[in-house]
Amino acid sequence: MIGQTPPTLLKLARQALLRDETLDMSALEKLPMELLPALFKEALTGRHATTVKAMVATWPFPCLPVGALMKTPDLETFQAVQAGVDTWLRRKFHPRRGKLQVLDLRKKHHEFWNIWAGVEDGDCSAENQDEQQVVKVLPRYALRRCLKVVADLCLRPSVDEEQTCFLQWAQQRKDSVQFCCMKMTIWIQPVHVIKEVLKVFHPEHIREFELNTEWDIFMLARFAPCLGQMRNLHKLLLAPVSKNVFKIGNRTTDMEDKCINKFISQFSRFNCLQHLSFRRVYFLRNRIKRVLRCLMTPLETLSITYCYISQSDLNYISECSKLFQLKNLDMKGVVLEALDLMPLQVLLENVADTLQSLDMKCCRMKDSHLIVLIPALSKCSQLAKVIFYCNDFSMPILRDLLQHTANWSQMNVEQYPAPLECYDDFGYVSTERFTQLCAEQIDRLRTIRWPKCISFATHMCPRCGERCVYGRRFRPCLCQRRRQ
Repeated sequence: MIGQTPPTLLKLARQALLRDETLDMSALEKLPMELLPALFKEALTGRHATTVKAMVATWPFPCLPVGALMKTPDLETFQAVQAGVDTWLRRKFHPRRGKLQVLDLRKKHHEFWNIWAGVEDGDCSAENQDEQQVVKVLPRYALRRCLKVVADLCLRPSVDEEQTCFLQWAQQRKDSVQFCCMKMTIWIQPVHVIKEVLKVFHPEHIREFELNTEWDIFMLARFAPCLGQMRNLHKLLLAPVSKNVFKIGNRTTDMEDKCINKFISQFSRFNCLQHLSFRRVYFLRNRIKRVLRCLMTPLETLSITYCYISQSDLNYISECSKLFQLKNLDMKGVVLEALDLMPLQVLLENVADTLQSLDMKCCRMKDSHLIVLIPALSKCSQLAKVIFYCNDFSMPILRDLLQHTANWSQMNVEQYPAPLECYDDFGYVSTERFTQLCAEQIDRLRTIRWPKCISFATHMCPRCGERCVYGRRFRPCLCQRRRQ
């Protein structure tokens, strides 16, 4: 076709190699290294399993970030990669020009493919690159001698064929390969299953851990020693923990408290924790001080959502020095209507130069609460996201808040509740009043600063369970759309 760019000589050479079904390891070892990354990508995407297996076994670079190329599951190709590793392990001699040290199965972008991208277009400047340039973009663990397989795991009750195959393969080779899991997410699994996985993927390598179970505190206490071994955790999410309902006098309560203490004590083992999240964890009430006092490092993120906290919890949050560098504070669903928010005002003042996001949705806050927070909020110059949906604020107090936000130059997303004046005596929304008041608020705000993405939302409609939202345009709830 006229205007179509003809394929380069390198591309033609790769195509010819992929058509050669007799291509073996000895032939691959004679190819120029510059040809191999692009050839591997084409073999993988074209599902040339035999070639993939041979290339893994003869890979000349320290790292093979194959996961970045396998974002769409394909069991046959994945098994070819595993077979290539098995062949690599059986080889007594490895070529001088390089030796595979890290097989990265994480489905995320890797700088390696950027380095060699120019080769695909025949860029001559890329021909001078060697394995030393690749090593520069690898983490330190890639420079050690033992073969490592790096992966992210998400363990769910439903069967994932590719992951099941991988876990079985890893279990059989744990003595000859070092398996590292950087991010582990667990959904509703028995404790003994997780313990077996952690015998293969050693806990000290885990940097992000999410435990989404419905365990009670007794199950959590059984798992606590495993959690304590995750010394290099940067991010921890725990949700939810069920409350034990079978109590016999005070003995079970005492035992429960011992289990909670056993779990909380593990937090003192984390050397670099930066992001801590609890969701629907019943035992936090009156124990937040215990948790925060165990922390070894300042937090960037504190998320306590859909939990009950006490006034003493809130008091300690305001004075804990480990929170004075917070970038993200999420208290969504924490009921605050009966609490004095002066300690929260103190915390906001302490983090005014660092806080970037604040989520206080569904906290049952009233005007009196917001009045306390406005002076501190006005000083938060780095705020880029603030959420106040599902609280009860009147029009004058909302107006007062917005008039004190001239300092919010970094703001990208702001979400506020519909003013109380929008509702009738039965709790139903007057859409005309809603749109009028919201439009007035936005117009008034534009005299102070220009909002990028601002919206107001009503409570859930009692008829259809949806909200009316006013932002760039008005979006009525379902039952009002039907009326229209």
